[in-house]
Amino acid sequence: MEALRKIASGFGNMELCDINKPFPKNDEIIIKVVFSGICGSDIHALKGEYNKKIPLTLGHEFIGIVYEIGDKVTNFTIGERVVSETTYEVCEKCVHCLAQEFNLCSQRKGLGTQVDGSFATFVAAKAARCHKLPDSISNEVAALIEPLACCIHAAMEKTHIQPDEKIAVFGPGPIGVLLALVAKSLKADVTLIGITKDAHRLTKAKELGISQVIDSQTTDWSAFLSEATNQLGFDQVFECSGSPQALQQALEIVRKKGTVIQEGLFAKNPVPVDMSLLLNKEIQLIGSRTQKTSSWLKTIDWLQTSTIDLAPVVTKILPLAQWEEAFNLAMNGDELKVLLKPE
Repeated sequence: MEALRKIASGFGNMELCDINKPFPKNDEIIIKVVFSGICGSDIHALKGEYNKKIPLTLGHEFIGIVYEIGDKVTNFTIGERVVSETTYEVCEKCVHCLAQEFNLCSQRKGLGTQVDGSFATFVAAKAARCHKLPDSISNEVAALIEPLACCIHAAMEKTHIQPDEKIAVFGPGPIGVLLALVAKSLKADVTLIGITKDAHRLTKAKELGISQVIDSQTTDWSAFLSEATNQLGFDQVFECSGSPQALQQALEIVRKKGTVIQEGLFAKNPVPVDMSLLLNKEIQLIGSRTQKTSSWLKTIDWLQTSTIDLAPVVTKILPLAQWEEAFNLAMNGDELKVLLKPE
């Protein structure tokens, strides 16, 4: 089968390879991939900024069809449409595993990070981590469930957005746009923030229904905060870009006793920010790491009950063989969410 693999560390070093199809272990299903989305972490991996086991097939945002079933799997049948959590293996013994917080297990192995992922014709996943899909969710939207689950985890589990709260979201990439749409669905007053080079994505976000979008590099912040928040600042700020400058600005524009949620993945650490703001304004700074099983269940339910149409978030679908073009479009911000389709 074809598989897009990171074959060595450093910038680039990715190849479309011909490898053996996985065979299901007793507790696994083999999924024939329909679509697999390019994530920011995949771009970091391409650039050599995110350590992953090498060699490795990348990809973890996917929708597929059950193709084969392990001997001990009884809750899936061949031909069903499914999505899989990114968690592949955990210790099942630590305090976090016992609380179903698999995203925090120190021995966790994830699809596309430590275990071969979904930029391939087939991917092996643990049946216990897979979810069947209702007919009402299209394949294109289903490919967004993993990043959407990250946003649901941040907005509904790490914090709780209240109606009419003033919410700012940094980063008009797929995560930022999805987070803004989730916040909008919770009746919040949402502002999506980008930089000048994000003009195309900010325009797209407005088309999707995010009415308030701004360019942080050209905005008069004092005037904007006065108009938008009566100079008090935002109630909650979600940093989804992975930019240290955005985190610094988030701490500046959140209100006293407000909340900043860090969801974006930083390319380099440590991150220099003025922590005196955290102290002097009594800000709550919360980390939100990927998602957990409850996030996936809430996401599938949200997709069935929300009136927000996520289909336009997917702006490009390319064959897996055209992965270089797809990655360039995603990196340059020419598209919002790019999906790869194996042959």
